[in-house]
Amino acid sequence: MFRPKLFSTLKGYSKDLFIKDLIAGVIVGIVALPLAIAFAIASGVSPEKGLFTAIVAGFIISFFGGSRVQIGGPTGAFIVIVYGIVQQYGVDGLTIATFMAGIMLMIMGFAKLGSVIKFIPHPLIVGFTTGIALIIFSSQMKDFFGLEMGKVPAEFIDKWSDYFKYFNSVNWYAIAIATGTVIITMGFSKITTKIPGSLIAIILFTALVTFLKWPTETIGSVFGEIPSTLPVPVVPHINFEIVKNLIPPAFTIALLGGIESLLSAVVSDGMIGGKHRSNTELVAQGGANIFSAMFGGIPATGAIARTVTNVKNGGRTPVAGLIHALTLLVIMLFVGKWAILIPMSCLAGILVVVAYNMSEWRSFISVLKGPKSDALILLITFFLTVIVDLTIAIEIGMVLSAFLFMKRMAKAATVNFITNGTDGQEEKYDQEAINKYQVPVGVDVYEIEGPFFFGAASKFTEAIKIIERRPKILIIRMRHVPFIDATGLHTLEKIQKECIEQKIKLVLSGVNKEVYLEIEKSKLLLKIGKINILPNIDDALKRANEILEIN
Repeated sequence: MFRPKLFSTLKGYSKDLFIKDLIAGVIVGIVALPLAIAFAIASGVSPEKGLFTAIVAGFIISFFGGSRVQIGGPTGAFIVIVYGIVQQYGVDGLTIATFMAGIMLMIMGFAKLGSVIKFIPHPLIVGFTTGIALIIFSSQMKDFFGLEMGKVPAEFIDKWSDYFKYFNSVNWYAIAIATGTVIITMGFSKITTKIPGSLIAIILFTALVTFLKWPTETIGSVFGEIPSTLPVPVVPHINFEIVKNLIPPAFTIALLGGIESLLSAVVSDGMIGGKHRSNTELVAQGGANIFSAMFGGIPATGAIARTVTNVKNGGRTPVAGLIHALTLLVIMLFVGKWAILIPMSCLAGILVVVAYNMSEWRSFISVLKGPKSDALILLITFFLTVIVDLTIAIEIGMVLSAFLFMKRMAKAATVNFITNGTDGQEEKYDQEAINKYQVPVGVDVYEIEGPFFFGAASKFTEAIKIIERRPKILIIRMRHVPFIDATGLHTLEKIQKECIEQKIKLVLSGVNKEVYLEIEKSKLLLKIGKINILPNIDDALKRANEILEIN
């Protein structure tokens, strides 16, 4: 269901709550200003597009979203994919991709995929997040060191090759500004968390560069003037040839946006004791990206750092997010013209800190020390993100994760011949262990444990050797089978045919409701006979005795 949190929280909304939301919203708006500009520039577009995104998408995410305190806008996760789209398809291609991603997110929300998207494997998330962090860090070296070089290459290896080639052109003023920005941004929180260190760094170094005439690039010298008004919204012209090519990157934007927004919502839930509405959040994220594209912005999602800042400063309802967007609008209208004086090296320092915070290096090391399969997913996703392409990294990472998961599930599934019981210690605690029953002569009992799907079907076929043993009755215990797929049903049908050929009666025991329904839908129920599918081993053995007496 689509139920925005704003309308739920306005019931009983008080003056005290408004004051808290107002203070938090203004603070987050100020925090978001340098980040919006920095993310836009790092993405290969002009700085005002970051502001347009933070204002328009930030407002929509708070107005229609499913979280009480989510703050939306451009984030570092999109830098890599946006930069790649701009290099290949231009800004118009980015607009179309963002528009398409918005539609995809809305479809995900209305299809109730909000809970499914949370199950993206952790190693995969850490792998591409750390990869993105490394790419963001790498993309800022030109401005961090003030290198006099042309356009920075898109490829990771080419970037560093050019950096080393032009390293003799370093600008010591730029290095001082960038290093100072990193120190202030990371250290100012020890003094106060009310004012972001990045803002202090921007004000300080912008003043020094302006009044002392330090020779370093600024936003104005690179991009020119920044508009002080929002543009007129325009629906992008859809070129179906470009749309076909943009489906993979648009899906990556949608997937990244969905993952990051829901992760941010989960984090904020833990901080305020709330519960977000994941499907509503996806729909709002989709609408935000559609309107961001119409206003000339870039992709947007829930921003974890700004959301946490909102919570820590007292924000408790979506009103704080609305105020954050309005604060940015006021800043753009009346103070935006001064943003052109900000040194590029200062923004580079801010993004280096963003990259460090994104890197999740502790999680990276932790996953590396874990199971080999998780480490493999992590490393492949990481290296593909850095060296090849984020879209390919996610696609291959997802496929590899699925295969490894199926391998684990197949390993977990077992088929055992248990007519005479086993020596396992678990039987001491299993009240329905087969050695506690009298199994008639001529009856073989096998037990399947785990999901009966295509990954485990071969085990089943290999384990059951009814031709060799030729029992009169074959009982298959399925009490530990949570589900069965088409391959499992097909394998069961083959066993049934083989039983008929060998004149063996097949009896199923402990079939749960879900598996029973699948057997019924496949028409296998008619072939086996409803009377031969029993809820437990007691009834199955009684049925076996009845068959033996008849024969």
